[in-house]
Amino acid sequence: MSRSHSPSIRMVASRAGVSVATVSNVLNGKASVSPDMVARVNKAVEELGYVVDIAASRLRSRKSLLAGVIVPDLTNPMFAAFVSTLEHLARVDGFDLVVVSARNDAAEEADRLANIRAWRPAGLIAIPCDGAFKSRLPAGFSIPTVLADRIPDHDEFDLVAVDNAAAAGAVARHLDEQGFRNCLVVGTRLSISNVRERWEGVQAAARQMTLELLEIGIDDPVGLDAFERRLRERSKPQAMFALDHGTALATYRIVAEMGLKVPGDIAFASFDDMEWMQLVGSGVTAVRQPVEAMAEKAWLLLSRRLAGEAGEPVTRRLRCAIEIRGSTARSAVSRGGETESLKREEKHGNQ
Repeated sequence: MSRSHSPSIRMVASRAGVSVATVSNVLNGKASVSPDMVARVNKAVEELGYVVDIAASRLRSRKSLLAGVIVPDLTNPMFAAFVSTLEHLARVDGFDLVVVSARNDAAEEADRLANIRAWRPAGLIAIPCDGAFKSRLPAGFSIPTVLADRIPDHDEFDLVAVDNAAAAGAVARHLDEQGFRNCLVVGTRLSISNVRERWEGVQAAARQMTLELLEIGIDDPVGLDAFERRLRERSKPQAMFALDHGTALATYRIVAEMGLKVPGDIAFASFDDMEWMQLVGSGVTAVRQPVEAMAEKAWLLLSRRLAGEAGEPVTRRLRCAIEIRGSTARSAVSRGGETESLKREEKHGNQ
């Protein structure tokens, strides 16, 4: 047999001495085939190295067991965990996933959406680049779609997100109650809906604390330079709050490179609790999002739509947890020119 072509189902039928229909029934596990024929077909499949063409099978059955997933950036640990959970849930339900990244670019997201449609998926789960997701859908795109994490400008999609404003507000209240009187809030850009919600939550919760907002973009050297200049050229804020993980990682690195101590010189808090935040210094105070639960809810909503459930778009908001760690300990941070270090107080008391 020539190795230039993959073996076909007809070749299996010929080798086994049965009809193509019988081979199909065996491969699909139908009980109407005799044990003898099952054994002959399985032997022929093994000898020829035949592999079922899943795509062709789906086209013949007119049923798609493929779902699409698009996220802004697969290198982001949160998005990677989201996709990993979806992969497990899809596999349990007999689905395959086609996963693509928009690389944090709206134009690329539009291109990725057009490519996903060519796969003819049964449904789509997306974490959009920003709120203008609908404008980037290809013309005629009508498959069931569930959005997650980032809130769209239009409320016609099923949505699973977290309580951004409430969680960010809880961190702001913590900083305020610790006695910090000014806080630099740093995020990518307010055009991203969940970043905007977090900033609004901080504004609503702060009482005595003066707030300053700095948008630095995503992996933008200009934005990072602006952040470093802000810390060098003017009086340092007593506290910092990064509104997303990428911003937290980049700004924490700059703070360390400048020789500033957390929390000795500046308190530091973040939205998105990542493993490294538990390992540096005395730990970073952070908002922990229920990423796995978000993926589970998104898959459940999509499954219901695929099963034919109709009705108005559904929105699910999940609660976050606040992990208070040493990076926001008030006793170790200087206030104006007055140092409040516990170590100095203890030394003075022992003299």
